[in-house]
Amino acid sequence: MAIRHIPVVILCGGRGTRMKEETEVKPKPMVEIGGRPILWHIMKRYAHFGFTDFVLCLGYKGDKIKEYFLNYEAMNNDFTVTLGKRNRVTFHTGHRESNWSVTLVDTGEDTMTGSRVKRIERYIDADAFMLTYGDGVSDIDFKALYAFHRRRGKTGTVSAVRPSSRFGEIIVRDSMAVRFSEKPQTTEGLVNGGFFVFNKEFFKYLSDESDCYLEREPLEQLAADRQLAVNVHTGFWQCMDTQRELDLLNQLWKSGNAPWKAWE
Repeated sequence: MAIRHIPVVILCGGRGTRMKEETEVKPKPMVEIGGRPILWHIMKRYAHFGFTDFVLCLGYKGDKIKEYFLNYEAMNNDFTVTLGKRNRVTFHTGHRESNWSVTLVDTGEDTMTGSRVKRIERYIDADAFMLTYGDGVSDIDFKALYAFHRRRGKTGTVSAVRPSSRFGEIIVRDSMAVRFSEKPQTTEGLVNGGFFVFNKEFFKYLSDESDCYLEREPLEQLAADRQLAVNVHTGFWQCMDTQRELDLLNQLWKSGNAPWKAWE
């Protein structure tokens, strides 16, 4: 099956309580990096590798995401409005997202991650799908990730990463500070970095009940069944859980060297 027909499911329903100043008025996936929602950045990365069929699992303030895509043409094009009984809008310029298909699904205000995925099952008509969170970016090659999943022949694949520390590092010599580094340092242990690939039979591990956590019983059972492959990613990965992390991502974007940006 062509890659462009493999859907990308993005979890967009969380409240983002640790970023309350931003998320009181918008869902976390709509918090902006360089003037664009982080959700847009995630989708642009997938689209660069040929994945342009998206399914968004909406929850908290999902109407803001619906409004964003309903108004996408007007907000990203020059246009002429012809007024009168038959109001007509003519768009003059094109944007580079013209081949995207975006399905927006209300999966419940307080639904947990596994239940959200289960509730979009009817929109998945391919044998496999990509899945990730709407609050993290990476420089993963998604075409290579999908190929890895196919080679391993398992029900699921998870991208494992070594996250950066939230704190700066003090370099000490002879009980004296010789250097203070604000550059985030890599931790030792691997963690779930999102950016999954699943075969469609994974839906059998999920429950429609609102309290099904993707990261608990479904993934634990998949691992117990020896059906969860791990793709260790040693490149860039950054979630956006705090204002500090949002500031970091904006600094990277402003510098012109955002590692996740692969498009022109």
